[in-house]
Amino acid sequence: MSSRDDTQIVESVIDDAKRWSALLAQLSVDSLTDLFLDRVLRVPGYDTLPLPGGEIRRTGAASFDALIRGLQEAADESTVLSGWEERLAIATDVGVTRARAGIPIESLMTAIRLDFSVLWGELTAIAADDDAALLVRHADRVWNMVDSYASQTQSTYMAERQRMHNEASSVRQGYVAAVFGEMSPSAEMLSQITGALRIDETAPLCVALAIGEEMAGLRVVVASAAHRDAEIFTHHLGDGLVAFWVRDDRPGSAVHEAASQISALRLGLVEGVPGIANLPDAARLARELAHLVTPDDRRALTMTIAWARIARLRLGASGSPIAADVDAALDRCGVAERTRLVEAVRAYLTSGNIATSADALFCHRNTLMNRLHRFAAVTGVDVTVPQQAARLVVAWA
Repeated sequence: MSSRDDTQIVESVIDDAKRWSALLAQLSVDSLTDLFLDRVLRVPGYDTLPLPGGEIRRTGAASFDALIRGLQEAADESTVLSGWEERLAIATDVGVTRARAGIPIESLMTAIRLDFSVLWGELTAIAADDDAALLVRHADRVWNMVDSYASQTQSTYMAERQRMHNEASSVRQGYVAAVFGEMSPSAEMLSQITGALRIDETAPLCVALAIGEEMAGLRVVVASAAHRDAEIFTHHLGDGLVAFWVRDDRPGSAVHEAASQISALRLGLVEGVPGIANLPDAARLARELAHLVTPDDRRALTMTIAWARIARLRLGASGSPIAADVDAALDRCGVAERTRLVEAVRAYLTSGNIATSADALFCHRNTLMNRLHRFAAVTGVDVTVPQQAARLVVAWA
């Protein structure tokens, strides 16, 4: 290639840059902003004016001004750097304010990409016919500039939404902790708590408490429920993890499904708690139930299932003998006889029906009745009498 050709290429590049700068210089930030506002206020999420019109105009004008100057040929590296920093500052401003205003991310991205259509529309309107090739050569640059600005805005928006979520979670967690604090919340505090947690003060609640390895399973259910927007609150209480939620009996609802999964875990569960003021007592009961879970249990322990275990625990703690006399009387029997008698009584206590119990033991009903009579003769407890049977139900729970 000759030096003349090189000179012509350089002159062409210079002319191209001059013409591009001339087109950019004809753009009016005010006109661009007016066009932008006319369109953006029809975007779902912006159509209800979540922000003052003046605020949208301010950031819109700042965005177009920065984009236009960014599209100008940079004189040196410092200009490029300062231009990038300016666009980043504007993107941060827009991302934060839109996140705080509750504008959906889809609406925000639609609004920002309107910058390209508005900017490109004005450029094509003021360009001459012989500028077509020039516009084609610079189309990618315009789009990349707007797209970079959109990405920066999206990044700051998402970071601000996460910060807002963390702030809200921290506040809610503080209120949850207040429910289980050493001092019972006042009526005024309860009102603040229920307002922050968005639950009614008298709403029926369910409370679960897991200890040890079972806590991991409870966390998984709570996390899965959160992905379906089901609100389950958690709090570490001593050696356990307590979870509570508003009871929802609608089949198929996220809360109902989560509750079903929790009931399948080996933990303590108290259902139908009448209001948030009763949560501390319910949590203590759930803790007792959790500590009564045995390796043989395959689901959550409720009062319906484990009332006898609770009664045995509390009677034992009070020092009240439950069936010491029964054990002493049975000790006087031989090992084989004692085994048969206890087996017969346990089977009968499970169903309260002679025929059902006999079938469970694969023996004749007369055989079972003879063993129950023998048990009564040895111990003085007639298990066919409910009041007497209740003592053994509790003792052997």
